[in-house]
Amino acid sequence: MSSNPSAKAPTQPNMARRAAISAFAGSTIEYFDFVIFATASALVFNKVFFAGLGGHAALLASLATFGVAYIARPLGAVVLGGLGDWIGRRAVLTTTLVIMGGATFVVGLLPGYDVLGAAAPIALVAMRVLQGLSAGAEQAGSNTLTSEHAPKEKRGLYTSWTMQGVVAGTLLAGASFMPITAAGEGFLLGGGWRIPFLLAGPLTLVAFWIRSRVDEPEVFTDARVDAPVVKTIPVLDIFRYHWANLIRVIFCSLFALSGSIIGVFALAYGTKTAGVDATTLILISTITGVVGLVVQPFMAVLSDKIGRKPVFISSVLLIAVGFFAIFAALGTGNVALIFVAFLGVQLVAVAGNVVQASFYTEMFPTKVRYTGVAFGTQLGLVLVGFAPAIGAAIQQPGRDGWVPVAIFGAAGMVLAAISAATAKETRGMDFAPAVEEGAVPSKELVD
Repeated sequence: MSSNPSAKAPTQPNMARRAAISAFAGSTIEYFDFVIFATASALVFNKVFFAGLGGHAALLASLATFGVAYIARPLGAVVLGGLGDWIGRRAVLTTTLVIMGGATFVVGLLPGYDVLGAAAPIALVAMRVLQGLSAGAEQAGSNTLTSEHAPKEKRGLYTSWTMQGVVAGTLLAGASFMPITAAGEGFLLGGGWRIPFLLAGPLTLVAFWIRSRVDEPEVFTDARVDAPVVKTIPVLDIFRYHWANLIRVIFCSLFALSGSIIGVFALAYGTKTAGVDATTLILISTITGVVGLVVQPFMAVLSDKIGRKPVFISSVLLIAVGFFAIFAALGTGNVALIFVAFLGVQLVAVAGNVVQASFYTEMFPTKVRYTGVAFGTQLGLVLVGFAPAIGAAIQQPGRDGWVPVAIFGAAGMVLAAISAATAKETRGMDFAPAVEEGAVPSKELVD
């Protein structure tokens, strides 16, 4: 264990803040990349990269490309998450950032179908796979790094900065696309869509510098001193000793259907079926996102006061109802009604969104925490990634054709609520190796 804990204590609050800022920067980049790709999948890629398919088939292919990353994410979670538990959180998080930002930047440079033919969508899918590999370990690593630096009584608040970055990245992406869509379809398809992707380059460099200034968490380095030789693979320990919490995280991660269905499918549905202006929808998402950015830290503090479970469960059940409200509002074409529906869902969604960061990391012990959170979330997100394509496939013709999509999303929220209800309340738990709740020894310690 640490030979002189008191000598490290004065720097801990400062390092906890640095970790939170690093998490904010990394998740901002991740979700900036996520949302600009999602937006382009709904509005652009079907015409730029899949023009050879034409019509509805091109849209389905475009939305499926968005989902391809979610197949690669579990692999990234196992490989990079395992490395994070072996060699350290910071080195892996730096790697994920470079891969993610670099792949996004390259997408902005890719020629379209009219230049490369069939090679164009192949190159797009390749970059999307790289995004998926890196994203599989990015948010889980940020949550792990910050939670291990944070004081236990404020862990929800400190880790909330990862989720603040999610909202900030979403807002930044929406803001970057608004003037481009407002300039007209000609400018959008003529190359304007590339601008947000190229912005990922300098944004990644800033986030890289911020992350380089964060130390490894003391609880992680102390655990390595106690058990310097790794004899098992972290993911195998997860399956053997922590499989129940792995399953819980998988199903709780269906929470992300809210962003996938509302942020991607609803954008395509609203513009192509309901006839709502794309710029209007992006503006509504941006405004409601700003509100979410303000409200989210208060939800994190609430989870530090009353617990993770009541905040998360209430959020997902209200989102289940919110799916019906949003699609019904889009069907009317009434902008004011659409705004109210989006705002209402955003206000309840931020509660579940912010609690994930602390809730999942508190389910696993230090030596497999990164792997457990990364692998569990990414397995759950496979379905989430293909939700827009599934929505397009199950959408029915007519005024109420959205109902199957809303039922699909609501079912996911109910499963997330049931899964969370079976978990132990983790608020305020200690990460010290000897007292971590549910920390069953790994095989090398048993031997």
